[in-house]
Amino acid sequence: MTKKFGLPAALFSLKCFVAAMLALWISLRIGLPRPYWAVTTAYIVAQPLAGAVLSKAVFRVIGTLVGAAAAVLLVGNLVNAPELLTLALAGWLGLCVFVSLLDRTPRAYMFVLAGYSACIVGLPSVDTPDLIFTTASLRVQEICIGILCGSLVHGIVFPGSVAAVLLARVDAMLGDAERWSRDSLAGHPVPGLDADRRRLAQDITELHQLSVHLPFETARVSPRVRTVRALQDQLSLLLPLAAAVDDRMEALVRNGNPLPPAGIVLIEDVKLWLKDLGADPAAREATADGLRSRCSALEPQVGPATDWHELLLLSLLSRLSDLIAAHADCRTLEDQMHSPSPRALTPRVRALLDDYRTRKLHRDFSSATRGAFGAALTLVLACALWIGSGWKDGATAAMLAGVFLALFSASPDPVAPIKGFGIGTIIATVLGAIYGFAILPRIDGFPMLAAALAPALLIGGSLMASPRYAVIALAAMLGLANPSLLAARYDSEFASYINGSLAQIVGIAFALVMTRLLQSAGAESAIRRTLRAGWMDIASRSLSTATPDVRGWMNRMLDRIALMGPRLVGRGREGEIPMFDALRDMRTGIVIGELRQLRMDLSPGDGAPLLPVLGDVGAYYRELDFERLHAPSLALLDHIDAAIQRLAGHPSLAIRRASLLSLVSLRRNLFRDADAYAAASI
Repeated sequence: MTKKFGLPAALFSLKCFVAAMLALWISLRIGLPRPYWAVTTAYIVAQPLAGAVLSKAVFRVIGTLVGAAAAVLLVGNLVNAPELLTLALAGWLGLCVFVSLLDRTPRAYMFVLAGYSACIVGLPSVDTPDLIFTTASLRVQEICIGILCGSLVHGIVFPGSVAAVLLARVDAMLGDAERWSRDSLAGHPVPGLDADRRRLAQDITELHQLSVHLPFETARVSPRVRTVRALQDQLSLLLPLAAAVDDRMEALVRNGNPLPPAGIVLIEDVKLWLKDLGADPAAREATADGLRSRCSALEPQVGPATDWHELLLLSLLSRLSDLIAAHADCRTLEDQMHSPSPRALTPRVRALLDDYRTRKLHRDFSSATRGAFGAALTLVLACALWIGSGWKDGATAAMLAGVFLALFSASPDPVAPIKGFGIGTIIATVLGAIYGFAILPRIDGFPMLAAALAPALLIGGSLMASPRYAVIALAAMLGLANPSLLAARYDSEFASYINGSLAQIVGIAFALVMTRLLQSAGAESAIRRTLRAGWMDIASRSLSTATPDVRGWMNRMLDRIALMGPRLVGRGREGEIPMFDALRDMRTGIVIGELRQLRMDLSPGDGAPLLPVLGDVGAYYRELDFERLHAPSLALLDHIDAAIQRLAGHPSLAIRRASLLSLVSLRRNLFRDADAYAAASI
């Protein structure tokens, strides 16, 4: 028996069943007419992790209340103008989807729910507008009962810990990052290293999503969100630093330019340290400081006569020193996450926490607008077909079409989950017919009802624990708890049952058709927009006079790389870097920030050589187009070399070192295959 169908899955299924039956019993006991909503909500909020259940419950309560209020307001005022009511509900749904797509955290569920709750409450109420407030009130009560029962059971009975999952994920991520850094120091190319680094970007985004649930965690010892965010910042540094070290190793060692003997020993010692950083924070920090001191001691002195080999060696040792520091800081922050005390374990941890700032994510306004328009258009067309056909249950089909477009608007491949819901609904229709017309008429009392439902719900709940079957199983659970089966009064009308089930299937089919039509060019254009946003950021940063925000830039670019991964997988292009290297662009943006800061610190005369470099980089990225891809101009290379020659003679050693490090990085990023820099030729 595998883990996904073993004891954890069985326990999860049992808790789901207990929560659903508790919600059903309470709803029937207090006389709610549609306990179906309480049962389905108990399954919808179900999560293996207690913190995730509680956070989702809070978001669902808020979203439900806001959506119900919107339905009361719109239906009450526009019921006599169905065209205006349709447009108003579609506009509200589109607005909520738009905001959710810009938020891009688990909180986005709250906005989506506010949008489609208005449809769930409002559309079936157009025939009885005078009862809209009562209907909305009942739906809120039923849903809140399901939320409370689900939260109670999952939060108290053997609660799964978000903190435990997050800590295990962090340990695995750090182990992978240390292995990839060792690979960067190898004397030979390591296949798949770039793809592994891109996966780190997705891991950092996943860490950000998990941390949203931490304030709702029920475990006694839970990491602070601030510590997790500080760790994300340090993990973000690993990606460009390891890539820079790998590039310098290729330019030197792999191309036949050997390191000095002390440098070879240093590389081997760093690789040995990265295999096991040790559990003692003091010893780890002392070893890291020693390795960094050796890096500094081996750095060549730079000046006007410094050759290209020395510049590459300087860059390698400097980036390696920073990489060592970042790995040590990551492990130190991991120790802080395990600490039961919120107080900083070391002065270094305190400094890292004080340096934390809000994580900046990429926002794709075009994609959000497209998703909002798709959801609104789907609802308008579905309502038009419903009103035009005069089908009484068409409201259910229209409602579900809008719900699914809203619910999966953020998915890189919304077709797959909608298909899964369709399959699950068909299964539920067959099972529901068996229950509704062969089993339920022969039982009496709540205990017998719970016992009759147990086999199907327990099996379906266990399948929900498997990512492969979760969508189908959830749809089957929601369909089995059919409104005509679980109600205050049993409805034995077969025609009513079939009509309602057919409306659900039609609504899902219409959502699937609309998704395919709207998605045809959406994924490819989303990939291009994401890359284009990075290019425009670099272009604008090159000429900006504001203080550079390097950390904010890294966060946005890592988020963009993480966003492109699932979209490429969905189009069968996993591991592909479309058109240009996004990791290279991220490193270029970091260097641009360093050069801008340097220009601001220098006098106008000393900073003059950097102006044409920054201007050319900005012009290059501004002109980049997917239809006219081209390499940077040789004039930019000449300007970089001229700036190297000019700033290599600056009287300040700190200025010489900082400027040459940034210019060498920029030269390697944009002119990887160019001839070596020659000081005498300038």
